[in-house]
Amino acid sequence: MNKTIAMIAATIAVVTLGAARAAPLPEASPDDVGFSKQGLARLDNFFAREIAAKRVPGAVVAIARDGKLVHYKAYGLLDPAKGTPMPLDAIFALASMTKPMAAVAGLTLMEQGRLPLQAKLSEYYPGFADMKVGVPQADGSLRLEAQASPIFIHDLYRHTSGLMYGGRPDSSSPVARQYPDGIAPAIEGDTQTFIDRITKLPLAQQPSTAFEYGFSIDVLGAVVEKVSEQKLGDYLAANVWQPLGMKDATFHPTEAQRPRLARPFPNDPLTGKPQAIKLLDTPTKFDCGGACSFATVGDYIRFGQMLLNGGELDGQRILGPKTVRHMTANHLGPEIKNNVANVEPHRGGFGFGLSVAVRTAEGLSSVPGNPGEFTWNGAYGTQFLCDPKERLVVVVGTAAPGELRKYYREQVQDIVYGAMTK
Repeated sequence: MNKTIAMIAATIAVVTLGAARAAPLPEASPDDVGFSKQGLARLDNFFAREIAAKRVPGAVVAIARDGKLVHYKAYGLLDPAKGTPMPLDAIFALASMTKPMAAVAGLTLMEQGRLPLQAKLSEYYPGFADMKVGVPQADGSLRLEAQASPIFIHDLYRHTSGLMYGGRPDSSSPVARQYPDGIAPAIEGDTQTFIDRITKLPLAQQPSTAFEYGFSIDVLGAVVEKVSEQKLGDYLAANVWQPLGMKDATFHPTEAQRPRLARPFPNDPLTGKPQAIKLLDTPTKFDCGGACSFATVGDYIRFGQMLLNGGELDGQRILGPKTVRHMTANHLGPEIKNNVANVEPHRGGFGFGLSVAVRTAEGLSSVPGNPGEFTWNGAYGTQFLCDPKERLVVVVGTAAPGELRKYYREQVQDIVYGAMTK
């Protein structure tokens, strides 16, 4: 085993050659920005162990402090079936890390006076006004109630619309059983087909009363399309991706990009059951803002650095600093029930802003950090966090769609904070 780990560590060193040419941000020595080189080397050892144990095919990790890269490395394999080494410019299916980008698209329209938070969703898609709230009964049936208040655009950003996802292990209610999983609508039909389908379902909660994770940002993306009169991907390309130099960000990988798509093991290392990332080989029919985009880790660390900078990077302003501050503040008041906090222990002590989790308290979470940290992750094994107090951005890409992805989120954050010397 030790020999295998040493060989993997040697491969890491080879893969990182040329990082300076491909670096998405300026680079700095770890010592110059308060990191220990020995501490960061624990990431190399950690992924070498995990890869040798065949628990994860590979990974790309980028860490920036004070706007400077202190760690940018690729580990293991891009495609375990072919034995392809993981390149720094591997393209990852981002799943729910699509959501913060879709939210930024919506906020650019808010800044233009075209999409206020208190606008009613039914002003853009009237069918949402007629949705009923499903109240489970003791006999397993649903009682349908009228909405006590309308769904607002604000509810989409903070997942208080009453919409939810089906297909999740924690979604066993009679309402959840009626909902599709996160990517099914985008594979099966266009934007209007999605809206027509979702508005025929019951809401899981009264609007503005509970944080219930689901299709809210997909609907927000549809609203962005209606307001901008562009496909979501086209709007993001013109207003976020291209200005930030996010060269590979897309909803639809080209033939030239496809060889760089990161792929998972065919079987879940924990359960032995078949697993797949369906979007790698099944094109979507609309640009779903909740789950369907792709990008490199280098692309996403530029996006995260833009947010940490208050909406600007390399002279390109995407959002105003006050808008970013509003986005990354907690929008779940005490009157809103948090139905997500108990799902993952590293979300203890967090509220939720406009599409990002926001740390509100010291302690409570299973991972170190500071109040004001904002973060989100993707179901296929990606994660990002920004810690304004530490001037820190971390982005991780893996193709690990099983429960192990949660383990990597926690371990990487532990190692990163443990490597900080000031």
